[in-house]
Amino acid sequence: EDVMKMDEIANDLVKHYLESSGRVIYAVSEEEEKRIELNMTGGRYFVYYDPMDGSSNVPHSLPIGFLFSVSKRNLEGPEDMHLRPGNEFIASGMFVIPTGTFTIALRQAGCWRFHIDETMNYVKPTRMQLPENRKTWELSYNSANRETFAVPVQEWLRENDKKYAFRYMGALAADFHRVLTNGGLFLYPAIVNHPDPKKNRPQGKLRLLYEAAVVAFMCQEAGGDAIDETGTPILDVVPGKPHQRTALYVGSKPLIAELAAVLAPK
Repeated sequence: EDVMKMDEIANDLVKHYLESSGRVIYAVSEEEEKRIELNMTGGRYFVYYDPMDGSSNVPHSLPIGFLFSVSKRNLEGPEDMHLRPGNEFIASGMFVIPTGTFTIALRQAGCWRFHIDETMNYVKPTRMQLPENRKTWELSYNSANRETFAVPVQEWLRENDKKYAFRYMGALAADFHRVLTNGGLFLYPAIVNHPDPKKNRPQGKLRLLYEAAVVAFMCQEAGGDAIDETGTPILDVVPGKPHQRTALYVGSKPLIAELAAVLAPK
């Protein structure tokens, strides 16, 4: 994928602070093909991150984000340095820029949102819990791709998209920020019916480690769920490579359950 200059700057800033902490064994960034080795002998954590999510929004002054997740090395025996699935994360989070919000989820400790006040300090956090009232729920997806989705997904959308408000900003962090607040569903399905077969993405488009699993972990701690194109929980998918792609359905549990039934292999 094309890398913008601001992507490179953001990546260099994150690398600088991860390295200076001395606590990170290695990191995986969307902007670098290989893992970034930092403190391979004395570090304790693995960090996966997207330094500038939705960078195509920058020329239009629309929201962008920073997504990250953290896993801990094996402290009870030899460490094999494997890429961690989401169910081994100890934390994940995101900044939405320039709104001044920071959301972080901690394993079995909930999902929390901090806001910057007028003095540029982060104020007391709010615990995020997906609302049960369907009146606030929203659907968020790239409607331009609708006819390229698998037929069962298209049919589900035809039956359900009029029930909920529609919002889409083109940056996962910004779109998921709304889902956390209002409930509903963000979906980025596999593209399997494109008129140009070369543009099909049967494995999905989003990256598993530093996009899909990040929001899936936050969503779980906020009472929601997330699955891939086969109905498999995103947090259970073991990454085979750093930049593995996936489809993503993340949001309120009732909608995820409906889609899991639709997507399950027949």
